[in-house]
Amino acid sequence: MKPRFNLILILACFGPLALLHGQGNEHWVATWTTAQPLARYMNARTGTPQPAAGQSAARPQPPPAAPGQPTAAERQAFAAQQAIAAQGFSNQTIRMIVRTSIGGSRVRVKLANAFDSQPLAVGAAHIAIRGKDSEIAPGSDRLLTFNGKPSCTIGPGVVILSDPVDLKISPLGDIAVSLYFPGKTGPPTAHNGLHTTYVSKEGDFSGQPAISDATTTQSYYWLAGMDVLAAPEASLVVALGDSITESFRSTPDTNRSWPALLSARFASNASTANLAVANMGIGGNRMLRDGTGASALARFDRDVLSQSGVKWLIVLEGINDIGRGATDAAEVVSSEDLIAAYEQIIERAHTFGIKVMGGTLPPYEGASYARESGEAVREAVNTWIRTSGAYDGVIDFEAATRDRDDPKRLRPEFDPGDHLHPNDAGYQAMADAVDLSLFGGSRAAPKSGKRSK
Repeated sequence: MKPRFNLILILACFGPLALLHGQGNEHWVATWTTAQPLARYMNARTGTPQPAAGQSAARPQPPPAAPGQPTAAERQAFAAQQAIAAQGFSNQTIRMIVRTSIGGSRVRVKLANAFDSQPLAVGAAHIAIRGKDSEIAPGSDRLLTFNGKPSCTIGPGVVILSDPVDLKISPLGDIAVSLYFPGKTGPPTAHNGLHTTYVSKEGDFSGQPAISDATTTQSYYWLAGMDVLAAPEASLVVALGDSITESFRSTPDTNRSWPALLSARFASNASTANLAVANMGIGGNRMLRDGTGASALARFDRDVLSQSGVKWLIVLEGINDIGRGATDAAEVVSSEDLIAAYEQIIERAHTFGIKVMGGTLPPYEGASYARESGEAVREAVNTWIRTSGAYDGVIDFEAATRDRDDPKRLRPEFDPGDHLHPNDAGYQAMADAVDLSLFGGSRAAPKSGKRSK
């Protein structure tokens, strides 16, 4: 009878919802998203990620150590939020902050129980304009319902949309989404968000003006996206990638990821102001094999095709395949392997009318897994991206970030020390490297006035 229960649960979530949102000519576009990785928890002794219960273990990683690996402070912060995630929540409220890309007159949120093994009970959900810290702007709180009810149960693997609510959403604004979990959730579906999340000690604070004495993390829990009712000409650009797209090493709570900075460029240009940007980066992600997230090939349907209003795709992925392959004989990949994967992504996207932009892989000499054999693969891949004509357009992230005197390395002013992830200035250079005319915009130079050479 258990399979029958799960089927009924899924139908209960999706049947009426499809009827509710499938009528009329409403044009929904995702103004914010986050990718759902496989849950991992920190091993206190070795400092390495460990799988959650019921999940297969990834190949062991070396303990973080300087240079080129997370700092002691970063490891401590990561371990703290992993400890929270490992236990899950019970009779607690989570208030998460998301950054919009485009605005709209109505809004709905997307919740995902992507990799959990048990149903998730959501007791209450609210959305509001963020004020300061955990505070919300007076008069902006809205109760979210699901098929007309103020609570819902989300089965394993299920994604559910809330009913729409009237709320004026501004471009490039901060929105607070609060979820209350009355019972034990178990380990959550979570994603590192580079934005502060507020967790109550106990009780339902989902509709309260603030969460006092909150514990803070930098993860999103079960929150997969937010759609707005947008103008007919609005559409979505999905950025599919790894930690460079996630923008690890950017400054938290400042929206300095390259997708966020690209969104700001879109907003400042009249011809691209209706383009939203979805950051679907997962740290450690690979094109060909699962790791900290399902491979790009495996998550393409969920993270690209399922997004509301998607019209464009930027692919920046493969450096982790190359790095792992250069340091582990069991993980070796060739440029041909990666090119075949890119071609699959391009063909599948084109099948759904999505145009695909290829991002060249930035330099990484000096990173912990950099090897000469891997560099040869990276250079071959970048040559193919630039010259094959397979993509609808090319964004030369490598040219924007490489050191002019040593092109195999990041520019010193862009390197925070791990020789792999750019800093805030480097991510700005990546966003500035995007030719807006690829997306129907003007060729005007970015506001910074800087162009890479």
